Amino acid sequence: MTWLFIGAFVAGWIDAVIGGGGLVLVPLLMGYGIPPTMALATNKVAGFSGTVSAAITLIRKFGLPKKTVQYIIIALVCAGGGALAASVISTQIMRPFIIGLLLAVGIFVAIRPEFGTTHSEVRKRPLLALLLAGSIAFYDGIFGPGTGMFLIMVFTAFLTGDFLRSSVLAKLVNACTNLGALFAFAVEGQVLWKLGLGLAIANIAGGLLGAKTLVAGGAKFIRVALLALVVILVGKLLLTP
Repeated sequence: MTWLFIGAFVAGWIDAVIGGGGLVLVPLLMGYGIPPTMALATNKVAGFSGTVSAAITLIRKFGLPKKTVQYIIIALVCAGGGALAASVISTQIMRPFIIGLLLAVGIFVAIRPEFGTTHSEVRKRPLLALLLAGSIAFYDGIFGPGTGMFLIMVFTAFLTGDFLRSSVLAKLVNACTNLGALFAFAVEGQVLWKLGLGLAIANIAGGLLGAKTLVAGGAKFIRVALLALVVILVGKLLLTP
């Protein structure tokens, strides 16, 4: 059981930095004999708590992004819908698409070293950013890995031009996707609340440390973390049966 709390702490740090903490905690939960859907649901308790703590830390440092209410609403609704659909949509169907998308993201960031790190102005497309955020939220409810990274990419490309500023909004939206999915899982009775709340404490501690790491490392650190996450995610998706 100790490994679950260590895993929750590490997952909180990863989620705060770039996203993808579920890659650590969900397999650990399943390793303790918890069914996949319940493991995903219980992970949302910890993930929501840690991401909120990271979001609060970043908002105190950089301020609250403008027009966040619309992103909060669409994240809650779409993630909840994705969670309800999780039991009927096979993740195997999504796997090839997600691998291709991850590779595209990795290649783009690798060949465009200035992207997200130079505070450059971008042609803002808020409606497209909102629609893509809703799609990512739905994906988070069904499957999840890489949600934070995808949000950072979308907000950087169509709103901010800066990884660090995008991370503030991404953490806030990601917290809402976790909450929306958690609500749907709770309605279905899939959440192990006592375990989830215990893991949330460790996840919050990891999230706070991760947010401080993010602030100290800046946009270039986020770029390196993003590329590392792409490699890890693609490897996991290719190697997992």
